[in-house]
Amino acid sequence: MRILVLHRVPYPKIAYHRGIDHELHEVTYFGKRAALDTLPEDLRCERVERPGTGAPYDEARAWLEAEPRGFDRVISMSEYELLDAARLRADLGVEGATVEQVELARDKVLMKRAVGAAGLRVPRFLPVEDFLAAGGASPWTGKTVLKPHRGASSVDVVVFDSAAEAHAALAGRRSGVPSIDEDGRGLPEHEVEEFVEGPILHFDGLVERGTVLALGASEYVGTCLRYAQGVPMGSFQFELTDALRDWVAAALAAVRIEDGSFHLEAILDGTDPVFLEVGNRVGGADVVDTFELATGIHLPSFELRVLTGEPVAGTLPEPPAERAWYGWFVHPGHHLGAGFFEGFDGAEDFRSAPETVTWYELPAGAPLPDHVTYGAHETALAGIVGTDSPEGTRDWLTRLFASLTLRTSAAPRVPDPVA
Repeated sequence: MRILVLHRVPYPKIAYHRGIDHELHEVTYFGKRAALDTLPEDLRCERVERPGTGAPYDEARAWLEAEPRGFDRVISMSEYELLDAARLRADLGVEGATVEQVELARDKVLMKRAVGAAGLRVPRFLPVEDFLAAGGASPWTGKTVLKPHRGASSVDVVVFDSAAEAHAALAGRRSGVPSIDEDGRGLPEHEVEEFVEGPILHFDGLVERGTVLALGASEYVGTCLRYAQGVPMGSFQFELTDALRDWVAAALAAVRIEDGSFHLEAILDGTDPVFLEVGNRVGGADVVDTFELATGIHLPSFELRVLTGEPVAGTLPEPPAERAWYGWFVHPGHHLGAGFFEGFDGAEDFRSAPETVTWYELPAGAPLPDHVTYGAHETALAGIVGTDSPEGTRDWLTRLFASLTLRTSAAPRVPDPVA
């Protein structure tokens, strides 16, 4: 099989060799130099560097026009390039999710319309242009969220105290979103929706031909938005109910996620889940690792097998005999500007705690990240914890976040002289 991978996510995050036999298949990785440099040197594959000045689709088309060839599969494991892969599949007549399917799982307005039409509760929402045309009239009056249709990591997400305040900020071009405030070019790409109070859950798993094969549930400690603003966050696993399992299956069917991994988020209003958003991809931070620790299933590997047509149902590993309840945690540093990491106060008891599974702290003197990231070795701290109960993991995370104080410096550390 000839497989084209639009390569963006660093290789170790996916470990493609665990899902694709590179000796059996002809695999081509197409990506920018920085991404290609993460491929193992001895991996049998073709590496094609793209300029990185245009969209992956446009640059792939230019490459294929210069060097015509065919492929049996076109794959992307990055949420940012799923649509590029779908457009290439359409051009090349390759099997896989269509452009329409991918858009349903990428565009927050389209996905909420589809999920709402399926009878599941979604937050009330309006495209920003409709909200402005109506003079700020909306079916709700309370706290209001402004967000991009296709955003990620809570970038350009703003919460206002009321719909009226949101309208005044948008109409006055002082929303805090540059693409809206500067010249309005970002208006067609944003929506407003009612703010639903409640714990935020995430569901992760694997689906094959519309059947959910593996599913796990977790609850956030903190929020993605607060993390973008500089507050640590994490999540802990909890026991699924049959009702939530059915709700997840219905939401996935509504947005036509039929093959691959998924990351689905919901707000719990009392006992009722309210759809927040979904992606046809694995979750960020350490979702993949905590899922594998709990279930024995490495989601990217089995997703790649599904996407390359290898039957997966009935082949999944059994979960570990002794169940532990895992959680992941991340501490940001991007919000502090161009500083340097100098360590944490209050970390020692947690760093060496028996519950700590992994703990990745930036080395002292390393520059802080200049963008929102959940990645270990990129953000100030990332790790995994495991206890014998969901409540135990939640409480451990809460104590960790209350204990940590990040120390920084304005200048890089000068190395000690060599004796």
